[in-house]
Amino acid sequence: MGLVQPVAAQETDSVKAQNLREVSVIAQRATREVTPGQKMQAKELDRLGSHSVADAIRFFSGVQVKDYGGIGGLKTVDVRSMGTNQTGVFYDGIQLGNAQNGQIDLGKFSLDNMEEIALYNGQKSNIFQPAKDFGSAGAIYLTSLKPKFADGEQVHLKGTVKTGSFGLFNPSLLWQQKISPAISTTLSTEWTHANGQYKFRYRKKNGYDTTATRKNSDINAVRMEGGINGTMRGGEWSTKLYYYNSERGLPGFVVNGVFGHVDRQWDKNFFVQSSFRKDVTRRYSLLLNGKYAYDYTHYLAPDTALLYINNHYRQKEAYFSMANQYALTTWWDLGLSGDFQWNKLDADLVNFSYPQRYTTLVAAAASLHFNRFNAQASLLGTFMNEEVKKNVASKPKREFTPAIFTSWQPFPKEDLRLRAFYKRIFRMPTFNDLYYTDIGNSNLKPEFATQYNAGVTWSKTYTGISLQEAGVETDAYYNEVTQKIVASPASSQFRWMMINLGLVQIRGLDVKAKALWQVKKVVSISTRLTYTYQKAQDFTDPTDSFYGDQILYIPWHSGSLIVGGGYKKWDVNYSLLYTGERYNGKANIPENYVQPWYTSDISVSRQLRCKATGIHLTAQVNNLFNQYYDVVLNYPMPGRNYKFILSVNI
Repeated sequence: MGLVQPVAAQETDSVKAQNLREVSVIAQRATREVTPGQKMQAKELDRLGSHSVADAIRFFSGVQVKDYGGIGGLKTVDVRSMGTNQTGVFYDGIQLGNAQNGQIDLGKFSLDNMEEIALYNGQKSNIFQPAKDFGSAGAIYLTSLKPKFADGEQVHLKGTVKTGSFGLFNPSLLWQQKISPAISTTLSTEWTHANGQYKFRYRKKNGYDTTATRKNSDINAVRMEGGINGTMRGGEWSTKLYYYNSERGLPGFVVNGVFGHVDRQWDKNFFVQSSFRKDVTRRYSLLLNGKYAYDYTHYLAPDTALLYINNHYRQKEAYFSMANQYALTTWWDLGLSGDFQWNKLDADLVNFSYPQRYTTLVAAAASLHFNRFNAQASLLGTFMNEEVKKNVASKPKREFTPAIFTSWQPFPKEDLRLRAFYKRIFRMPTFNDLYYTDIGNSNLKPEFATQYNAGVTWSKTYTGISLQEAGVETDAYYNEVTQKIVASPASSQFRWMMINLGLVQIRGLDVKAKALWQVKKVVSISTRLTYTYQKAQDFTDPTDSFYGDQILYIPWHSGSLIVGGGYKKWDVNYSLLYTGERYNGKANIPENYVQPWYTSDISVSRQLRCKATGIHLTAQVNNLFNQYYDVVLNYPMPGRNYKFILSVNI
């Protein structure tokens, strides 16, 4: 957003020369997205009524969210069947990390302080970015709310309380303060408490014949975020502090009549990050990012059948990035960025390796942009070295991975665009893959992903009719992942078993459609539809009985629908999620077959105003038809449940 300080209006002599005050315009240089991402803005997120980022991302095409049940259950995302670790998650422009197992639990991030969620396949099509942004097969960008004050405003205050099923009590507070015309601060805090108990059906050989209550799925979590944002001539800067502290039960899997797990997990996550962007000259721009993060995890399994487990893990991360962009001509930009990251993991395990990783990334990129044709190319160099106190360290890695993105508008008067991209990317195994006691293998090969994508985008706006906007996007893609590492839960959500599939080929089709209607200026209706077809096959070993079978948990067909309507101060929202048939094992045999499932959610909200105070009331029913299903086998999901939300804006 730009900050403009206009000259005050006054009567002037049009002939006589006038001395005008300087007009200061502060805005980031316009960038052209070669391949636009899927996005949800704050208004749509608010209407959706989702609890966390993971709940909202399920409505993007090509995405499978692995949900282990309940409010406190682990939630990770898999984009186009390439695996969770191939997707980078960025919060306000800086990547969230977990060198231990590569899993970013999106259930920890609330929507109460979120301005936008965006998903990019390949990468964000912007050469002016850190080298890390070039380093993922897909990327999710979370952007927190930035203060925006109207004339005369100094303070924004928003309080929200959510309550409902599972003993949920979830109050939050957002405070924004204007310090000066160029500086503002933000404080966001939230408490989530729930017993997590919900009914589910337990399936035996002859079908669902027992109803039980999910136990040990409680959560008690506190999130706090503070930030300061500033603008300057031709640039901006920000600093953010984040803290998350939780205790939760791990309900575990349900099998053979056993569902009384008592495992517990405690998490403390802290990071501080800063960003500085400046257009130094008309042609040259500079971006600096820095971050320090500390993560603590305590896992307790007091009644494990084999042994008592009481483990503590501590991760540390330091990160610095410098990105440069130079406008060589009006149509040709060059970019060069370099990142350095240090990771360390400590644990109180027997014979633990205590690994440290030093990662340097260098990205060179170029961008061509004309009226109807855009292209970008980049080359990323990844250099990794590791040290351990015990055992054997992984060998140094040196890899170079390219990417090319193009977009063409064939007809000047039609908003129709054709696009394509190619990208090859490199992913290092996690610390758990390499060094986990009795499981890790320091000689484990890294994972490579090669992506090919071709797509078309069409959109149109209308006047004089009820249909205001319409748009369709379609992408066909082929992905090839070699030495693919698949993580699946073993005895609990916390302990994982690593399986190397060798070669996976993924063929897919994503379709996204949206439309906006305005009926007699009083009723607005918006629709959003997605559909995904994926054929993700394991071609590791021709002698395997499952050679060419669909890989586990990837459905052939999936999709979503969102319909929202507004009338005066009322809003209604209906959403549908569908996941088709799939298999929970390598072999596509009847014993591993998982039935399709769908859920419907509906919400009604009303806006009220009392003088300068805005009040927003929402009632929501989730899983409207009370369907019992598992996203991951033996981790049952909740049936019909309710939520009530009260928000007050001052």
